[in-house]
Amino acid sequence: QVQLVESGGGSVQSGGSLRLSCAASGYTYRSGCMGWFRQVPGKEREGVATIDKFIDSGGSTSYADSVKGRFTISQDNAKNTLYLQMNSLKPEDTAMYYCAAVSACYSSEWYLRRGSTANNVWGQGTQVTVSS
Repeated sequence: QVQLVESGGGSVQSGGSLRLSCAASGYTYRSGCMGWFRQVPGKEREGVATIDKFIDSGGSTSYADSVKGRFTISQDNAKNTLYLQMNSLKPEDTAMYYCAAVSACYSSEWYLRRGSTANNVWGQGTQVTVSS
């Protein structure tokens, strides 16, 4: 049973930085993906950054256009932890951020585009608020 626990959200001013962490327990997927998604009230959950867990790929990453160059997804396999470093934050980045994992995916790009409706395990979410 995979469990995901996020931490690191908070309130920052525009231009600031935050790092989100996602501690994963019970993760044994050999062909899955993990990622960060976000949602604001009244809108659909969207992919922010994803990474594949394929043994032979080295962890390919994909990013939403709105965060490219500002956000970085990374993982520490020894600690079973996924990170999202968020720099140059903007008010439009304000959302509830969720860590997710799926046991099978085609690619990190596929997971970014389709992952919000995949058969995911979700974390509880962590709020990020960026003020102008």
